[in-house]
Amino acid sequence: MLRVGLTGGIGSGKSSVVAMLREMGVPVIEADDLVRELSRAGEPVFDEIVKAFGREILSENGEIDRARLAGIVFESPGKLARLNGIVHPRVLERTERWVGERQREGARLVVIEAPLLVEAGLHRRLDRLVVVWCRPEQQIERLSAGRGMGREEVERRIAAQMPVEEKMRLADHVIDNSGSREETRRQVELLVKRLEAEAATAGAAQGKEQGDGREA
Repeated sequence: MLRVGLTGGIGSGKSSVVAMLREMGVPVIEADDLVRELSRAGEPVFDEIVKAFGREILSENGEIDRARLAGIVFESPGKLARLNGIVHPRVLERTERWVGERQREGARLVVIEAPLLVEAGLHRRLDRLVVVWCRPEQQIERLSAGRGMGREEVERRIAAQMPVEEKMRLADHVIDNSGSREETRRQVELLVKRLEAEAATAGAAQGKEQGDGREA
């Protein structure tokens, strides 16, 4: 199985790329979905986050208000690191379980999407790294329009992540999402063809090694 990491800067359009991958039949797991699941009331992670940041992060329904929590942790690298230290190990555990399930189902290719995939060091556990990129001004425009953030808050969020140029230097493949949706889709289609070919080659090589081992 070829395990592919997908990441990029906030507002770069990773969600659009994920949607395209799923339309093409590629199994994808998103770290943000896992964080939401793990952070629900009643989950151990919920209790740890509330203990670390106080009950003022809770909404009226008793769940964690993600926007309120983000406003706290993005003010300080130390607070953000504390939150990541609580969440990342559990996300990694759930991700590995999901990958194992897909492998037992016979999947040859899976994609793991995470905004902080490189920052958390998860890319070292994977076979390929794909980085989604767009122009910085587009990031600001998309976040301001889509999430209602002010420019100062957007810039603070971007600054809290590793510069995308550094991630691109580590990448095996880069998706330029600064153009039209059709242009992005063409890149994703080409990427899937390449990854599927690489997965098939890797699977054939593994099968040959296993066969050689039985003969020996």
